[in-house]
Amino acid sequence: MSFGPDFRALEGGRSVGRASLPAAGAGVAPGSPATTPLLDRPPLTPGSRLARRLLEGQGWTAVRATLDLVALALAVVATMRWPGEPVAVRDAPTLLGFPLLVLLILGFRGTYRRRLAPSALDDLARLAAGVSIGVMVLVLVQVYLQASAVELGVLVHVWGLSLITTAAAYLVATAVQRWARRSGIAGLRTLIVGAGQVGDRIVRRLQDSPEYGLRPIGFLDAQPPAHTARSLPVLGGPADLDWIAHLAAVDHVVLAFSASADSAFVPVVRRCEELDLGISVVPRLFDTLNDRTTYESLGGLPLLGLDVTDPRGWPFTVKHFLDRVLAGLALLLLSPLLVSVALAVRLSSPGPILFRQRRVGRDGRPFDLLKFRSMAAPPAVPEGFVPQAGSAPGGIEGDDRRTAVGRFLRRTSLDELPQLINVVRGEMSLVGPRPERPEYVERFRRDVERYGERHRVKAGITGWAQVHGLRGQTSIADRAEWDNFYIEHWSLWLDVKILLRTALTIFHSAE
Repeated sequence: MSFGPDFRALEGGRSVGRASLPAAGAGVAPGSPATTPLLDRPPLTPGSRLARRLLEGQGWTAVRATLDLVALALAVVATMRWPGEPVAVRDAPTLLGFPLLVLLILGFRGTYRRRLAPSALDDLARLAAGVSIGVMVLVLVQVYLQASAVELGVLVHVWGLSLITTAAAYLVATAVQRWARRSGIAGLRTLIVGAGQVGDRIVRRLQDSPEYGLRPIGFLDAQPPAHTARSLPVLGGPADLDWIAHLAAVDHVVLAFSASADSAFVPVVRRCEELDLGISVVPRLFDTLNDRTTYESLGGLPLLGLDVTDPRGWPFTVKHFLDRVLAGLALLLLSPLLVSVALAVRLSSPGPILFRQRRVGRDGRPFDLLKFRSMAAPPAVPEGFVPQAGSAPGGIEGDDRRTAVGRFLRRTSLDELPQLINVVRGEMSLVGPRPERPEYVERFRRDVERYGERHRVKAGITGWAQVHGLRGQTSIADRAEWDNFYIEHWSLWLDVKILLRTALTIFHSAE
């Protein structure tokens, strides 16, 4: 298979750093010269090249491993010099080998594998597990290979200090990487193979979230859909991979859906390997995959085992039981605050303390959602309000009738606390998709793909979409995508992460 014309013919009359390629939304025939300047980019300085190498790919793996090694060594040194806990001379060699031991454990557990969206909670849990396993191995070595074990106090100190130093190194390193990605210093230049709706969704998500570390520059598609609006141009077909990758300094390729047969992409994957380009693949049936999907083989044929979420299974029964217990405890502990807010609402303006609004919950069943009233006079939603196309209702709809107390309640999300009563009643969950009004549910079911699937589970006070900034009048399609992702990937640990992230948002205005 040919992957494009000779570089010398393509580069005649133009520089490698200033490639002429098609305008946004256009396509070119495979192998044809380009027409519009697109990939102009400032030359990389030695400093910027070094920054990219250190912050991405194998360079970042080396940096992370080095930082952890230094952090573990500092923990060991601090332990050996800890006042009141002298370390015997015979124990020193074992402790000095501890950093390398933990580093090997972390490496074998995949801690340093590149991830698009690192999760602090997950990554810190991996670090803690690696350090703990290292300490257990240390104990086994001492018990079976030496006459006596290292003192318990020494082990506790090396374990605790290692947790602190490695966590600090991780948080600093990832904060620097996220800043560099958002600033454009780091990030892998990425081609998307497949210029359809899925490919464009990938581009928009990467553009909106530069912290993923992939910077899309264009599409490759031999037969791009004619009526698809795209945020980046089609640069050519898969046959143009060689010269586009060379001229545009491509680092990574994402294989999305295309009109071409899947077998046509096998040579593309092989060529990416030869060019040392990173490869990601959007699988078929991606809407049904989750992190419990297993890889199996049937001879030489790979099979993916789907472990779909069952909202009526026993794990959700446990979830709903815990929801009610925790909501009841929260109501009890927060009762002084609830009484104070209720009194403030009563004194702020005439009207009821609680605002009730019909919402749609699990299996399409309606219920009355409770909030502290924040508006001066009903109705809270002016008649005739219509949200912007593609956006959900919410926030300030029409005239701003908030009271002074109401503004504070909305800004701090204290107006949402009465929904704990909805949870105790069994109408809602602590975590789940946010419920919507019946009139909008009918509309969104018609207009938004997979919107109705979010009603497989109980609505929640907070959710996966909300902790990712999708609150108020934001994209309803994005909300549906995030909500369905939550359902497919649900676990009690995911609920815990969402609740922790929600707790952190109390330091940010909800509006």
